[in-house]
Amino acid sequence: MDKILHKYSLLKNHNVSRETLLEFEVFISMLKKENDGINIISKKTAKNEIIRERHIIDSAQVIDFVDLSSKIITDIGSGGGMPGIIISIMVKNLKDTVKVHLYEKSYHKSNYLKKVSRDLKLNTEVIQKNIFEEQNLESGTIMARAFKPLPIVLDLVYKNFSSYKNLILFMGKNGEKILENTLKNWEFDFEKKKSIKNKDSFLLNIKNIKKKVKN
Repeated sequence: MDKILHKYSLLKNHNVSRETLLEFEVFISMLKKENDGINIISKKTAKNEIIRERHIIDSAQVIDFVDLSSKIITDIGSGGGMPGIIISIMVKNLKDTVKVHLYEKSYHKSNYLKKVSRDLKLNTEVIQKNIFEEQNLESGTIMARAFKPLPIVLDLVYKNFSSYKNLILFMGKNGEKILENTLKNWEFDFEKKKSIKNKDSFLLNIKNIKKKVKN
């Protein structure tokens, strides 16, 4: 087997091209270089194989839920570009024209995201703003990974987005309990998909968010 395909064998069922995988490797190099200066991820985990497994593959799996028919995909707390940059790379190699909006309020991380986008020729817009202060936002898919707790993200989307197609969240080992508690105050349609990375984690695809009315 091709070495690059072997490194990303967990994505074999996600129709990811070899060109995409090679760009993931370029992204890893850029992330490691910038991480020395602005601490994007923990320095203890800034090794190729760990970044590949923990961040790249984990982020890439959300492509199954992304609405590629929309004009905009929004990563509401992009940080180091996971999942926003990863999805941008995948979209580019699918020859799709959808633009990915990357919200990141940090000046240094925003500049890093802009540099990555330029160097990899990605169709992104890096927005250096606090998304909680934005109003009447429009998007197709909204994504969030390691951003805020589920109820806070739901409230943000409910209040700050005037239209959206779906919201994708990464849920960890306590995800089922968090989901159960959140449904006491919120109503939404959802689909769960087990993570390809961790048997205790899952992706949550949410639509039609409504706040429950208190009696």
